[in-house]
Amino acid sequence: MKVLANDGLDQSGIDALTEKGFEVITTKVPQEFLLDYINEHKIRTVLVRSATQVRKDIIDNCPSLEIIGRGGVGMDNIDVDYAREKGIHVINTPSASSESVAELVFAHLFSGARFLQDSNRRMPLVGDTEFASLKKAYAAGIELKGKTIGIIGMGRIGQEVAKIALGLGMRVIAADNMIGKASIKVTFYNNQFINVDIETEPLDAVLKHSDFITLHVPAQKEGYMIGKSQFEMMKDGVAIVNCSRGGVIDEAALIEALDSGKVRFAGLDVFINEPTPAKEIITHSKISVTPHTGASTLEAQDRIGLSLAEQISSIFQIH
Repeated sequence: MKVLANDGLDQSGIDALTEKGFEVITTKVPQEFLLDYINEHKIRTVLVRSATQVRKDIIDNCPSLEIIGRGGVGMDNIDVDYAREKGIHVINTPSASSESVAELVFAHLFSGARFLQDSNRRMPLVGDTEFASLKKAYAAGIELKGKTIGIIGMGRIGQEVAKIALGLGMRVIAADNMIGKASIKVTFYNNQFINVDIETEPLDAVLKHSDFITLHVPAQKEGYMIGKSQFEMMKDGVAIVNCSRGGVIDEAALIEALDSGKVRFAGLDVFINEPTPAKEIITHSKISVTPHTGASTLEAQDRIGLSLAEQISSIFQIH
């Protein structure tokens, strides 16, 4: 049985599938040739990340296809409901990368709070000649401890963010239309733990009272979740991080808020025009940027691979 991992698969997943008798193909097939490739090679399972699209044309015209798998959480690049209506299994790995994404949120927060996104650009250029002026420019950093972080979206990743924030001594508030209360268990290295219940609030309240805001929501079907009017509600000097989906934040409104000083800094892992994000976004001195690498850790990729292998084996009833 052939499995096409079109956006790659960790070796742990390849090994687990191979041991069960699957043939795993990791050839990257361009989108325009994917339909023909699946039919020519009688692919029964297609695994994707965020790059490959699995839409109605493939679902309707690839009779051998039985499983579509997404290595990660969001499945907006797959016509999920339509595939399931056609009897195709659609699987993903919702919890495998939660810790990795949450840690990247704080990488951006720490970077912005201490100007690392700018100092790492400028120090190599002029650090040997303008050391004193750079030291003065970056002297107004801020601490995260004691500040309020607003988490928009309290699913698995949002809850992992809350755990780290609580460990740092931050106050955590949250907004989520689907979750009224989240019970957060913070476990320490010596097996001690604390439980904290977080009641969610209306979005407007979180926007008004947060020192830092982090977004963990699905792609928006229309409009922006955070635009000019939402920025106006926020505290002066707020910081915002988006490691969820491009298009959640109006990037033009973000630049305006950064330039006016309304927003102290931003951290972006996702962009409206991936894979060609706007130049004014990725070069802005107040924005810490990464190229959609939230789930890209060795540990997360290992968990994703093993989770997909386990689900595929279960569906085909191979033990």
